[in-house]
Amino acid sequence: MSHPERLSTSGGDPARDTAQPSLNGVGGESLAEFAARHGLTQSAARPSPGKYIRALWQRRTFIWNFASAKTASTYSSSRLGQLWQVLTPLLNAGVYFLIFGVLLNTDRGISNFTAYLITGVFVFTFTQRSLTAGARSIGNNLSLIRALHFPRASLPFAHVLMELQQLLISMAVLLIIVLATGEPLTLRWLLIVPVLLLQFVFNIGISLAIARLGAFVRDIQQLLPFITRTWLYFSGVFFFIPAMAQRFADQGHSWVGQVLEANPGAVFITLMRYALIDSFHSDVAPYDMNFTQMWVLGVVWSLIAFLGGFWYFYRAEERYGRG
Repeated sequence: MSHPERLSTSGGDPARDTAQPSLNGVGGESLAEFAARHGLTQSAARPSPGKYIRALWQRRTFIWNFASAKTASTYSSSRLGQLWQVLTPLLNAGVYFLIFGVLLNTDRGISNFTAYLITGVFVFTFTQRSLTAGARSIGNNLSLIRALHFPRASLPFAHVLMELQQLLISMAVLLIIVLATGEPLTLRWLLIVPVLLLQFVFNIGISLAIARLGAFVRDIQQLLPFITRTWLYFSGVFFFIPAMAQRFADQGHSWVGQVLEANPGAVFITLMRYALIDSFHSDVAPYDMNFTQMWVLGVVWSLIAFLGGFWYFYRAEERYGRG
């Protein structure tokens, strides 16, 4: 008996029989039914969400080791090596301090502008670098994707985890700077953990979303520096959002200040400043900032970004690495 894929569908034309497999199996049975009856499945088919999540969890060791290896190799060719993980945000903070603190004097109303600025730079850099790494996570690992079968979401997860590992090293330096600028060690420092956890979840979500875009539209990598720089300017890294919001409210545009305060970049920065900088509380007191609302916004942004980003990435699972 002939192979089911070689059954004629072209009236006896051998050329067409070779080029166009039959849709009929044995005894009129379709190929799909024939495959299902023998337990065969499509190799690149997208699994159900539950199976996909379980597969991700089973590869948690791979994700951690992949992130650790990437962290170790990132600055391996530089003479200063891993020290650049701390030097890069510090140098950025120094430039911003010179421009916005000294030349433009945007530190008005902020008691400890040094700690205020460096905290903002370090926290926003985590999100900025996660977004950039996510955009490249698929395109830069095509050989791995085409060679092995694994949940593709492992790659954005690993890249954001790599950025978290680098941030934790930077945070040790940040804590020293905060103490050196006169801030006391308080119990609020314990809030650093939930703030980082919320931001980590948020960063995974936006990285998953940008990873799908970056996989099919490579031009997004060229646009990202402009997008993240604009986001930086609206996130209160080097200006005082409560004062800015009050200025817009006095002009009858209170909604502008509300948008600035609800911006997720500003939310996580504000929460970290709330945890680290004791003088920050007295600075914002006249503006009656609602920190409970900030925590709610942090949770909401994290859930929206993670669930939305995960679902958006998952829907294209079988398309990554093709073409």
